[in-house]
Amino acid sequence: MFAAPSATIWAMADITEVPATDVPDGAILIDVREDDEWAAGHAPGAIHIPLGEVPSRFGEITDASDGEVYVVCRVGARSARAATWLAENGVEAINVGGGMSAWADAGRRMVSEDGAGPRVI
Repeated sequence: MFAAPSATIWAMADITEVPATDVPDGAILIDVREDDEWAAGHAPGAIHIPLGEVPSRFGEITDASDGEVYVVCRVGARSARAATWLAENGVEAINVGGGMSAWADAGRRMVSEDGAGPRVI
């Protein structure tokens, strides 16, 4: 179904971007932040794949959805890079503009893994 992915994720291209408020409940959401950022707070049900691991974990993303995949980071830059790479490799990837900062500002639900209240770091 998908061709073998390229190994680099540095190029940027035009991709679809939506505000955090427009991510549908139940959407496939890939969080590309680092481990400490994820542990501090993330969207419930999100899949954690740090940006540097996206190419090597491509199969997890394609296994999770054969449709739209939303990609998020802290403010939207890393997720835009990941979404661009995913789109170039055949995934219908949508960047979440403003990232988890916008998610939290919109009052969307978050959970944490570190025992403290969920927050964006």
